[in-house]
Amino acid sequence: MPRSRKVHKRIKEPDSKYKSRVVTKLINMVMEDGKKSVARTIVYEMMSNLSDDIKDARVFFETAVKNVMPEVEVRSRRIGGANYQIPIPVRHDRSETLALRWIIEGAKSRKGKPMVERLTEEVKMAYNKEGYAMTKKVNTHKMADANKAFAHFRW
Repeated sequence: MPRSRKVHKRIKEPDSKYKSRVVTKLINMVMEDGKKSVARTIVYEMMSNLSDDIKDARVFFETAVKNVMPEVEVRSRRIGGANYQIPIPVRHDRSETLALRWIIEGAKSRKGKPMVERLTEEVKMAYNKEGYAMTKKVNTHKMADANKAFAHFRW
């Protein structure tokens, strides 16, 4: 049944310090239990660890996120009683969300250090095209490549 009205995507305001929507998104994803000020402190401290200059830190972070953003992913689809993994191109906003999610997952999986340091390390590794987040991207692309034969089921 079609929707009665089109759903409009809410655009998040860029954060006050770095003027970046990606940084805002990261703050919201790092936040736990609604403690935004704690999340903001973690992210801003991580950004200052990347570079003292605000512009350089922003460029560094956005490049790291771009490196991790996947171009394709696989979606499960049931056809004729069998499930197929079908490769589908990823929209930019979902790609960005996945990249941030993987960076945060990578930071959370490391133990023994404060979140600021773990997040800084993970972003630096993503910038150098290595680490947990890049592994996730490579695996996603491999899965899509392996299931290229089922691309005709996409419709």
